[in-house]
Amino acid sequence: MTEDQPLKPANILNIVALNQGKRVETRGIPKAKRLSPHEVRDLLEDEHHLVDGRSSAEYGAGHIQGSYNVQQSGSEFEQRVGWVVPDNASIILLTDSDADAQQALYDMAFIGMDQFVVGYLDGGIDAWMNAGLPVEVTPQMDVYSLHQRMQENGIRVLDVRAQDEWDDGHIDPAFLMPYTSLAQQLTNPPQFDQLPFAKDDSIAVTCHTGKRSSTAVSLMLREGYTKLYNVTGGMEAWGRAKLPMI
Repeated sequence: MTEDQPLKPANILNIVALNQGKRVETRGIPKAKRLSPHEVRDLLEDEHHLVDGRSSAEYGAGHIQGSYNVQQSGSEFEQRVGWVVPDNASIILLTDSDADAQQALYDMAFIGMDQFVVGYLDGGIDAWMNAGLPVEVTPQMDVYSLHQRMQENGIRVLDVRAQDEWDDGHIDPAFLMPYTSLAQQLTNPPQFDQLPFAKDDSIAVTCHTGKRSSTAVSLMLREGYTKLYNVTGGMEAWGRAKLPMI
């Protein structure tokens, strides 16, 4: 009876509580607290969650282990944070600037998630690296390189778009798993067990433009996948390059 019901983010209960007046809505403009790199490190060890709002290229060039890449430049930033971060989790922000951190907090207030933000990394990723703290790197792959790798060594492809986007055209052979299914939902656990990949397989992850795929990559890294590539430009770039799809 529930198989055809749409997935609901874990944060939906928070939104319902706000709409019903059971949670106090933020008044005025919320302000994020500055956190030093070592404060952030300690909070992450205490099971706080880091949302990296930078671009997929910046995230790929160097990011903090375990962070979620939800690009702030997207029009659905706060909704996507609500999809991927566990319900009621304490959140730290990583952005390109102080102003971006404050804007992210303001946007998150629309779905009540600003109240879970404990602060942002002052100085961003540069401050983190200058403090001698480690970063991870995730390769970005253009569509021409992906097409060549598929011919040469059979790299696996994961498409994290929605079903209707997939139906409009996709790479053969790719596997469809919307990125929202890779996160804990209200009544559904992450669906990693449905992926036909080993954790050490080489996997190129694609979406429409490369934003949701980078979010999916960050979720998969948390799950232990080790050889991931974010496809830059996504299926939009694949189509413009006139590469084959079905």
